Amino acid sequence: MTSRVDGWRGGLAACVGAALVAACAVGPDFQRPAPPQPERYTAEPLPATTASTAVAGGEAQTFSAGGQIPAQWWTLFHSEPLNALVEEALRASPTVEAAQAALRQANENLRAQRGSLLPTVDGSATGNREKIAGAQFGQPGLNSLYSLFNASVNVSYGIDLWGGERREIEALAAQADYQRFQLEASDLTLSSNVVTTAIQVASLRGQIAATQDIVADDRRQLEVVQHQLALGGTSRLDVLTQQTELASALASLPPLQKQLEQNLDLLAVLLGRLPSQGAAPQLGLDELRLPQELPLSLPSQLVEQRPDVRAQEALLHQASAEVGVATANLLPQVTLNASFGGTNTKLYDLLNPSSNIWSIGAGVTQPLFHGGTLIHKKRAAVAAYEQAVAQYRGTVLNAFQNVADALHALQLDADALQAQNQAEQAAAAALDVARKRYQAGAVSHLELLATERSYQQSRIALLQAQAARFADTAALLQALGGGWWNRDGAGQQAAADR
Repeated sequence: MTSRVDGWRGGLAACVGAALVAACAVGPDFQRPAPPQPERYTAEPLPATTASTAVAGGEAQTFSAGGQIPAQWWTLFHSEPLNALVEEALRASPTVEAAQAALRQANENLRAQRGSLLPTVDGSATGNREKIAGAQFGQPGLNSLYSLFNASVNVSYGIDLWGGERREIEALAAQADYQRFQLEASDLTLSSNVVTTAIQVASLRGQIAATQDIVADDRRQLEVVQHQLALGGTSRLDVLTQQTELASALASLPPLQKQLEQNLDLLAVLLGRLPSQGAAPQLGLDELRLPQELPLSLPSQLVEQRPDVRAQEALLHQASAEVGVATANLLPQVTLNASFGGTNTKLYDLLNPSSNIWSIGAGVTQPLFHGGTLIHKKRAAVAAYEQAVAQYRGTVLNAFQNVADALHALQLDADALQAQNQAEQAAAAALDVARKRYQAGAVSHLELLATERSYQQSRIALLQAQAARFADTAALLQALGGGWWNRDGAGQQAAADR
């Protein structure tokens, strides 16, 4: 009978020990959302190749389904000045530095929380000089003056019976993942902004140069008309009309120069400089090469590659773990405590076995009444999780929209550039004919001015169409995630530490 009772007790002790060591974790176990599986990004299939035009930036582009985007995706434009701008921005931008610091903070918080799974050990020592009066013990004549020394080690261990601490660690690990993907998103946004701003600067410089050529042509034409007026070959109205055209062309320069200066200031800030600390290199659109083969990730891969989607997934994971934390707070909390030390009136006798004192105990705390605080906190955690689910879904939808928009833009940009190039060539030919006919007296000066204005507008529009192809190519590469996952291990660490 005794052996049976001992066996039962041993089995019970083993079960309790196993439960304490391998305690379950309450709350939902996080499951990654299944990625969408569409066949394509757009509602209707798009041509695999865009239209081509025989101008700078007019090459046909082919979309390579399942192709890999290089980690340094901006190198696809084959421009050393552009590469230098992006690398400088990634090294010096305060936005990236802030994201790196946030990642370090999240990792340190995670490491700190992992310590909650281990016992805490504290040492204490006190020394007091005391005097007691015997009257308080019923002995009025007794007075004693003595020293009292204490030294002890205290150990406390909170058993993570319901997995609340592990869920908290899980939440902080998800927060660290969020900050890691936020850093990738900061890198991607910064590099994209540098590329598109540099393209805009190059486009504006081209537009200003074209407008200055127009101004020069208008000046020459004004001199011709004034000479003809002096000879009686034209009217005063033609001179005034030509002066109006010249003034209009001059008036179009300040807005372009304003945009250029603002973009140069923006580029300086993206590089981590003050606007007064230097200008960007003289980068022209003709120095960029349009990537002719564009890698196009499969739709099913997009959620793995977009850092904003991965960051939102990490927040979803964190919200899931917080439900477990709130659930564990409703359940009993078990704590083990132990202490060992010595107390004596003489410091050198503290290590004497007769001075030893010790204690060992356990405590259980079960929340009974907290005014509904704990249950409402759990419900709030569940609502936060549901919010994170909706936000994740919205981020995924936005990611697919970005890619679809960029694909449509590239197709239509190519068509627009082709049409605009034809318009510019036709306008140039018409202007050449109009000038010859004007010199022969076959057309009026007003007809010549109308032809000139048409050519001027088509020339500037051509530059804008060229810039749009470069900018929307960068937008597609950004929408696809930028290729950060193709960075090797050393490159990833360098990005985190940069």
